[in-house]
Amino acid sequence: MPLKPDDVRKMTPEQRRRELLKLRRALLSMITRKQRGALKETGKIKSIKRDIARILTIMRELGEI
Repeated sequence: MPLKPDDVRKMTPEQRRRELLKLRRALLSMITRKQRGALKETGKIKSIKRDIARILTIMRELGEI
């Protein structure tokens, strides 16, 4: 389920950093599996990229980056 901007804003800065790291690791894993041909749900990659962008945008708005 995609993250909502309000949910991201309610997180503490540390929670946002942890979530960003978790999503980046998941994205790397999915891309690797896609390249090997083992990933069936390729649409999840797009969703994870959007969540990463959403978190980074809010972090920039709040001056955390």
